[in-house]
Amino acid sequence: MPQPPSPPVAIRFDHVSKIFQGPRGALQALDRVDFEIQQGEFFGLLGPNGAGKTTLISVLAGLAKASSGHVTVMGHDVVTDYAAARKALGIVPQELVFDPFFSVRETLRIQSGYFGVRDNEAWIDELLAALGLADKAGSNMRQLSGGMKRRVLVAQALVHRPPVIVLDEPTAGVDVELRQTLWHFISRLNREGHTVLLTTHYLEEAEALCGRIAMLKQGRVVALDRTSALLAGRASTMLRFKTDGELPPAVAAAARVTGRIVQVKAHDAAEVETMLATLRGSGVKVEDLEIGRADLEDVFLEIMGEGAEVAA
Repeated sequence: MPQPPSPPVAIRFDHVSKIFQGPRGALQALDRVDFEIQQGEFFGLLGPNGAGKTTLISVLAGLAKASSGHVTVMGHDVVTDYAAARKALGIVPQELVFDPFFSVRETLRIQSGYFGVRDNEAWIDELLAALGLADKAGSNMRQLSGGMKRRVLVAQALVHRPPVIVLDEPTAGVDVELRQTLWHFISRLNREGHTVLLTTHYLEEAEALCGRIAMLKQGRVVALDRTSALLAGRASTMLRFKTDGELPPAVAAAARVTGRIVQVKAHDAAEVETMLATLRGSGVKVEDLEIGRADLEDVFLEIMGEGAEVAA
């Protein structure tokens, strides 16, 4: 029986490695990163600081050259066919980079010109409205708050209607309103067929938005699967509670503590009972006890804590 055709590829990382040479020797930032993102996917790229996420995006954007391997965007090599590859990308960087001498609308018109796009005032108006910038269209960039500047960066990335959107920590340090506005608009574009690549430290965002996720650790892919499969494959019972007491060693060794909140993984009901009995026996007062399933943060911490690769 013939196999159905594979979905067209939006981004392809083909055994990408990147080595930086410094005064203290070589640093391998990426180590044979190899995966594809299909057209129309909402894909998450996760990893701790220093894992290589921003380096990988810099290679994708043509801002850094891979030491070995190849990257393509919509079939265009980012080195040999740079102009076509870059035109297919809309990138929202981490840093707030802006020209202080222009208004918001002028900034978007200039960005359009970089890609040879003209007569797109209707689309600029739609971007301004969708991102809550309509009343700031005539304002100078210097007059905007940090959150508003972040919105302009998103509009700049989308002004030439790229088929592939790359969001590098787009909601870092922004308010809840912007996060909601941004995800509503980006989700709409994704439903319309745009491919989205997201890096974020807000794992609840990745869990809610991304259909597939890759996790990087020390420049290598250590997990790559559908979000639901990552959660199901490592599903476990999570015991969450608040306490001011000192945890007994048996519980403390397996616990994740954030302030007064303690989270401990248990494999079955018997282990939950044993843990609660241990806490009671140690005189630890437990408040707001919850028993639930592991979330993406639990899975992420478990994978990052493992010494061996967990490549799917």
